[in-house]
Amino acid sequence: MSKRNSAVKVLVVDDQPFIVEELCEFLESRGYRSVACGSSHQAIERFNEDPDIGLVLCDLHMPGLDGIQLVLELQRLSGKHRAFEAIMLTGHADKQDVIKALRAGFADYYQKPIDLRELLEGLQRQELVLQERHKALQLGHLQYLSESIEDLYQDLDKVRRTPLSSGSGESGDEAVSEADRVEIPAIFNQLSPRQLDVARLVGKGLTNYQIACELGITENTVKLYVSQVLRLTHMHNRTQLALALSPSGSGLRQRVTAH
Repeated sequence: MSKRNSAVKVLVVDDQPFIVEELCEFLESRGYRSVACGSSHQAIERFNEDPDIGLVLCDLHMPGLDGIQLVLELQRLSGKHRAFEAIMLTGHADKQDVIKALRAGFADYYQKPIDLRELLEGLQRQELVLQERHKALQLGHLQYLSESIEDLYQDLDKVRRTPLSSGSGESGDEAVSEADRVEIPAIFNQLSPRQLDVARLVGKGLTNYQIACELGITENTVKLYVSQVLRLTHMHNRTQLALALSPSGSGLRQRVTAH
């Protein structure tokens, strides 16, 4: 099988040193950089230290933290900003253990003694999966950055226009904007234009999906804006927010404004 060089590192974890040595030698001969670990605690340290680790090969039954507990801890440490794929190695293929491991986040498993050719093919498949996950993470970061920059420009535009709206020579459009601003509780004036757009659409009874379609943003971004609006206005839920923005919610508005 031809050797290839991979940019991703493989974390190899097993409490039996000869297995770790054999796997690392094999992976290195096939173009993978490997990180050898004899325990789960050592694996956690290496994973934290080396962001290039993206594939994890680990034994299921180990002293201290077992393979499932290890992967769950690595998932917790990774959060939403780091991706990895894990493959389980086990000498005892108990069906319930395998099911539990797959539910915990393992992508695949191999029974010892391991067929190294099959393992290599499995690693290559998971490397492709990892590449797609990295692309999704990068797109998510770019989208968030783009929306943040757009909000910044809108906020700057709001600040630039504010002195003009207080002058005596208001145009019809400016007068309407001023009237719209007076119609809502004063506490809403601290919101950015995008946050206010989301708040108004929530007030109209639109779902997150409908708001996302209306504003051309993702549904997850809408959820983020709704959470920010509720926090900034000291409201507890969407219903309270909708009432504060409705014509009949004057009593609630007074209480919100005086909060």
